[in-house]
Amino acid sequence: MAPQDSRDLSIEPWFSIPEAELGEAASRARGPGGQHVNKTNTRVTLRWNVRESAAPTPRQRERLLESLGARLTAQGELVVHSDRTRSRARNREYARERIRELVSKALHEDPERRPTRPTRASKARTRKIKTQRSALKKMRGRPGEYD
Repeated sequence: MAPQDSRDLSIEPWFSIPEAELGEAASRARGPGGQHVNKTNTRVTLRWNVRESAAPTPRQRERLLESLGARLTAQGELVVHSDRTRSRARNREYARERIRELVSKALHEDPERRPTRPTRASKARTRKIKTQRSALKKMRGRPGEYD
């Protein structure tokens, strides 16, 4: 792996997105803010092309395309917008954090489950409980001829 640039988006200790692969655009934000919102471009849009990126291995790319499929454009770009604050710098950080969360979640693999068998003690407990339950239900019946 090449040395990491300080501006690269670090996802996991073993995975980061190079800054050069992140496309950033600023536009006018919506919502309240009066004259400020009407004249400044504080909304940040970040784009990362998963299909053409050099960062993921083929297995990681396959996993990303599968997990993020609904969020990707037809060209394979992950697009994230942020207009939470009036500051472009903070919106950039929020957008980068959102990409970090999405990619990290998509790359996460649950460990393979190894099937286990019940222990001898747990089988004995189950048998004991079943026997007790059976005896209780037998007691509910009609009284017999000698009861």
